[in-house]
Amino acid sequence: MTKKPLAWIVDSTAYVSEELQQHPDFFSVPLNIHFGEKQYVDGVDLTPEQLYGKIKNAEEFPKTSQPSAGEFSERYKEIAENYEEAIAVHVSAKMSGTLASSQGGAEIAGFPITFVDSLSLSYGLTGLIQRGMEMHENGSTVLEIKAALDNMVGKCTNFILIGKLDQLYKGGRMSAAQFYLGSLLKVKPIVQISTEGELTAIDKVRSEKRALQYLIDKVADGHRAGVNKIYLMQGNVPEQAEHLKKLIIEQVPNVEVEIGDISSVLAVHAGEGTLAVLWYEE
Repeated sequence: MTKKPLAWIVDSTAYVSEELQQHPDFFSVPLNIHFGEKQYVDGVDLTPEQLYGKIKNAEEFPKTSQPSAGEFSERYKEIAENYEEAIAVHVSAKMSGTLASSQGGAEIAGFPITFVDSLSLSYGLTGLIQRGMEMHENGSTVLEIKAALDNMVGKCTNFILIGKLDQLYKGGRMSAAQFYLGSLLKVKPIVQISTEGELTAIDKVRSEKRALQYLIDKVADGHRAGVNKIYLMQGNVPEQAEHLKKLIIEQVPNVEVEIGDISSVLAVHAGEGTLAVLWYEE
């Protein structure tokens, strides 16, 4: 059987658009979510909606983990039956060990994979994969695609409005004092994935209305710089996301907005109610 030339691989922190879902050469390797001794596979055993329900009722806060190198290798052996090689784009190595496990899995499987550390998550991975696919369709080589994607890395503009302070607190990312003051003052923290691939706090907004306007203003700045499409990620608040989309289009009428869900793995850390706007400069 003649093998297809190239497979495209991401982990489940990526935003999987409809376009990617329908692509015959696209594969997503899920991460794991742990509630005590019970393990769930992201997007397979547990949907984001189910996760939010479990978090509300759980005594112990969930944790996440990447697949082992052995688990990656089994998946790569399956893909290698039908493909000559692959390009894999993964969540920032500064935030997860997924890339290292994936590289180990490829070595065990003996499957040639070209790796890209996105220095990002969610649409940050998606945009890179989409660009690579476009280049491949236009005849670019794997080396040319790798060089172009490496040049894009770190250039995903993003602003993330954290949904629930208590989830940050339970997850150990906020002290008791910060949680108390933030709840008392109804602070809405804005965080960002830096160009080095690390999650950093960049601002605090007092009310939800001001927080939404903050995101709209950032989209307007991006549009003035030439951006015509942005991605709006939401954590189990589709109505609020649609409301924000409406506000964006009213104030920035020529920008296209695509709404997507954050994955279960990201939901563990970001929390229900999280909203984020992301884009690559055009």
